[in-house]
Amino acid sequence: MSDSGGESPRLRRYPRLPVWVVEDHQEVLPFIYRAIGSKHLPASNISFLHFDSHPDLLIPVNMPADTVFDKETLFGELSIENWIMPAVYAGHFSHIIWLHPTWAQQIREGKHHFLVGKDNSTTTIRVSSTDYYFLSDGLFVPEDQLENQKPLQLDVIVVKPYKLCNSRDENDSVSSAKKPRLVLEDSENAAAADRTSSSAGLGKDAVTPSDPACQEPSCLCSSGSHSAANTEEILEILKNGDAFILDIDLDFFSVKNPFKEMFTQEEYEILQELYQFKKPDSNLTEEDLVDIVDTRIHQLEDLEATFADLCDCDNEETVQRLASNPGMQSLVPLVQSLKKRMEAPDYEMVHQAGLTCDYSELPHHISTEQEIEHLIQSVYYLLKNLPKPTLVTIARSSLDDYCPSEQVDTIQEKVLSVLHSLYGTLDTHLMYLADSPPS
Repeated sequence: MSDSGGESPRLRRYPRLPVWVVEDHQEVLPFIYRAIGSKHLPASNISFLHFDSHPDLLIPVNMPADTVFDKETLFGELSIENWIMPAVYAGHFSHIIWLHPTWAQQIREGKHHFLVGKDNSTTTIRVSSTDYYFLSDGLFVPEDQLENQKPLQLDVIVVKPYKLCNSRDENDSVSSAKKPRLVLEDSENAAAADRTSSSAGLGKDAVTPSDPACQEPSCLCSSGSHSAANTEEILEILKNGDAFILDIDLDFFSVKNPFKEMFTQEEYEILQELYQFKKPDSNLTEEDLVDIVDTRIHQLEDLEATFADLCDCDNEETVQRLASNPGMQSLVPLVQSLKKRMEAPDYEMVHQAGLTCDYSELPHHISTEQEIEHLIQSVYYLLKNLPKPTLVTIARSSLDDYCPSEQVDTIQEKVLSVLHSLYGTLDTHLMYLADSPPS
């Protein structure tokens, strides 16, 4: 995506960088489509740089694949966890770079190449990836079962926070001359990410050990076990696209698992038991994986039907009948606990919470002010080494309690300040304050 001709000459240029700020993350997609329609973005081969504590790469399970070609219907079908992949199937995004904080480990680090297409048996969107993230939602099908295939390159990279060079007093303010360097980490195994990997600094724009900021004995600029590298890999990915979008969820900097506050520990543990997905062995055949996905789909369908029945009637007889089904024994103590705490439990919400309890929990890390500042600096130095995006989309994710409501405004202010310092005057649209979504 270099200035020497990688970008199509037919694309229009914005006089100022547009920044669209929404509440729920799927609400950014209409603005991306609007930019495609106005020829500011190409219709295909877009790279998507995605800072988030969640991948957002699931797929509306029962949505017909052809829905992506009716944008108004499509927008109504999407939610916060599944809005990106339909745009991949529609042919718009070819490269996704998920940049996540250390506490988010839903997809293993590294490069993923797979196909997104229409399942010829269900006509829904499915993928050929065998990562646990997709298997646990029943989204995998073999390549030969996918029609209208779209290749996707997904790069998963963890962003480590800068550490203060002068750390003798963690509460001391630190001058801009003492900004520590960013470390990017790529590893084959997300669970081992903090133990074994090669990682990265930022080349000439990073603070190096020879910088004045690193002359004090308490300097924590380097992370000890990690060797320096650079952002060439990300630059190469972006150069392969015709344009790129910068997308930031503010819960990248501080995140809650709202269901942990919605349910007691005992209730949450029961949901984990009911919805658990056992990670399959790595040496299974494609046929084995198809069987695992089929079993998982039936498990989730049974759970959905169970809680739908409870919505209609949750008397003791109904609960006992439902609990007699295989794997549903713990339904009795769950319902009893819920009914002790609330007059009318929202069983649809219970099911939605259960869907997040598969092979891993949702990330939960309420950051300190200092941790937020360190991540802000990480994002700044990363973006400083990359070309200017065509547009920026930002999700607050605060009304559903993923980004702590008491922190979201401060985080947003810091992010907008970083963007202004990098790209100059912005064309900022605070859409979460508007009365109605875009048409």
